[in-house]
Amino acid sequence: MSIFERIPKIYKTAYLFICGWYAVNYLLSSLIEWQVFRPYNTSVLWNGLYMFEALCIFIALIFFYCEWLFRRNVVFQITGHTAGLFVFFMSMSYISYYFDFYLDGLVFFDDWKDYMLNLLSWDAMRFYDQYIITVAVFYIIRYFEHVQRKEQEKSQLALKNKEMQLALLKSQINPHFLFNTLNSISTLISSSKEKARKVITQLSDVFRYALDSHSGVMVKLADELDFIENYIRIQQVRFGDRLQYETDIDGRCLGMDVPPMILQPLVENSVKYGIAPKDEGGTIRVHIKKIAHGVYFEVSDNGLGVNASKVLDGKSTGVGLKNSDRRLKSIFGRSAGLKIEPRKDGYTVKFTIPIENVYKSDNQESELIEH
Repeated sequence: MSIFERIPKIYKTAYLFICGWYAVNYLLSSLIEWQVFRPYNTSVLWNGLYMFEALCIFIALIFFYCEWLFRRNVVFQITGHTAGLFVFFMSMSYISYYFDFYLDGLVFFDDWKDYMLNLLSWDAMRFYDQYIITVAVFYIIRYFEHVQRKEQEKSQLALKNKEMQLALLKSQINPHFLFNTLNSISTLISSSKEKARKVITQLSDVFRYALDSHSGVMVKLADELDFIENYIRIQQVRFGDRLQYETDIDGRCLGMDVPPMILQPLVENSVKYGIAPKDEGGTIRVHIKKIAHGVYFEVSDNGLGVNASKVLDGKSTGVGLKNSDRRLKSIFGRSAGLKIEPRKDGYTVKFTIPIENVYKSDNQESELIEH
């Protein structure tokens, strides 16, 4: 691929636009000078054409020069453009002198000096403008490219973030949970087919909820709590009275939108590392209430607490508390991260969803991520 093929289309369009603008300017000024100031002297038209051709070459060179300078720091760019403006002025003024004076026999130094002194008046502005306008167009294009690139990066980050959420949700249900549940169902079949059918129904509801969660759509808190209750009931088939479950839910919060399966890793960690290893078992308590600056969530247990061998084991669910913490922060901001309080008689994991994110008219998780 040649260097011209690698030039973005927007720069080619800008180059043609600038050259077209100055083509009109040179044509009009040449025609006026030919008809008013130097009638019937066709060299005026040719001189205008030559000046326009030189300008088109310089505009292309200025674009390449700007691209080279843009990779340097700001001070270097300012210095470089100051020098570039001087070189451009001297070059264009000499070309103008050559066609307007030199070819007419005014070839001495004094002739060139008089021409340059006259050019340092308002006439010089046309040369300055040509350089400044070209540089300005380049930086305007660069600015919009930067804005567009930032928007693309933001969109890509949101997409990758959502893909990460979906990948995590796919592995949310612990394979050991499924294995233990199937074992429990197998045992129940021989003792109580009715209980076995009930557990199968609950397990089906759990997996249906997990599969539906792959869409990334936010869910109502009431649905999330129903899912947690089904999950606990299945675990109670295995642990019996050793596992107790209590809730303290502010009814005003049931209609709020939450990320699907956001509470499940917290409850599962309590079951696996707090209650299960404890001989006498324990109680898991879910407390949710509306507070001044948002909605407060708390999952606590009276299990092994600091004596548990693993609590933040990300391998336990494929998500774990650490990834749940990242998920909350990515959706609701850093203030929504998990706060973990270990005790001798259990663990408490809590987080707060800020008030501006509590009730969303549009319940797409991807839009919350962008927020």
